[in-house]
Amino acid sequence: MLNGDDALDTQASVRRANLRRALQLVFRAPGAQTRAGIARGTGLTAATASSLVAELIELRLIVDGEQAASTGGKRATTLSIDAAHHLIVVIVIRPTDARIALVALDGTEVETHRVTYTEKTRDGMLDEAVADIAREHAGRLLVAGVQLPGTTDGRRVFESVQLDWTDVPLADRFERLLAVPVLLVNDVDAEAIAEAAREDESAGYRLFIHIGTGIGAAVTLDGELAPGPRDRAGEIGHVQVVFGDDARTCRCGRVGCLESVASMTAMLGDDFDDALDDAAIADLAAAADQAGLTDGARALARTIKLIAAVLDAAEVVIGGPARALGAPFLELVQAEIDYTATGTTRVPVRFADAGASISTGVAQVALSSALGVRWSPAQLRAASALRD
Repeated sequence: MLNGDDALDTQASVRRANLRRALQLVFRAPGAQTRAGIARGTGLTAATASSLVAELIELRLIVDGEQAASTGGKRATTLSIDAAHHLIVVIVIRPTDARIALVALDGTEVETHRVTYTEKTRDGMLDEAVADIAREHAGRLLVAGVQLPGTTDGRRVFESVQLDWTDVPLADRFERLLAVPVLLVNDVDAEAIAEAAREDESAGYRLFIHIGTGIGAAVTLDGELAPGPRDRAGEIGHVQVVFGDDARTCRCGRVGCLESVASMTAMLGDDFDDALDDAAIADLAAAADQAGLTDGARALARTIKLIAAVLDAAEVVIGGPARALGAPFLELVQAEIDYTATGTTRVPVRFADAGASISTGVAQVALSSALGVRWSPAQLRAASALRD
């Protein structure tokens, strides 16, 4: 809506850029920002700032709020995010189910659905659910973000071992159903973005590792995703890390892959599914062979040690269903990492923030794609509190 080709120095592109700047100031301090604050923050005149605000209100992106505290003169009117109209569609696709959420502009989830399927029924069930959303909320949808396991350029799924998809034009398919722009996001990238988005400050390199039925990684630098030039960064699940007699056959057909020993399925057995809740995962972990968990932690630690040494990572964060394994598993991993290789330093390992919604990261990517703005950490924490 506010994004476009700003390469040409035209009046329209300058106007769009200023609208984004003004909107970001409101997103940074909803309920506290004012027209005068926007004029100061952008360096524009009061008349221009008021004109920008009027257009943003007309677009139903912001609304007038309460009057600000008096500073001796006329009390200014505060500006807030308009959460009553536009909706961001978030679709989180997993091997056996999908979670579809509608997210308001203030970051709150206003509606959620879960769709279960088999490999044979997946395409039909997803298309039907997406079409239902389009019919029910016609005219209110702004943009859609689709989170999935696999490599993507934002438009096509290059390859997903978990979904058994190769070169699938998924964005085009969903755009025909929704009639709004659709952006595909790798699931681990989305989790890493969600983790960084909730923090007021994030310095240095962070290695984020998702562990579920599959394993993937993402790297952020100062809170921003650091993708590779070929959209393949973080594909560590099928790198060989176990050799000799200990190497197991992986579902990809090779032996010794990280997933073959450190995925949740490898450690907990075939009863594991990404859709299980934390309590069910904890029950599986309690009944699992401790040797399997130890082997998985050891292989994961080897991988972490090498990547963290290359990056000089400030920390390593483990996300996904693995968080339900709790402190015992984290201690196993940390114990394997806690030797100081010559020239390296100790890297802390922790689980991802449990308060982050599964839709936060992909919703943030979709919001930025459509409007060129971001939620503030405080706004995301407030949205999480409302959800809980």
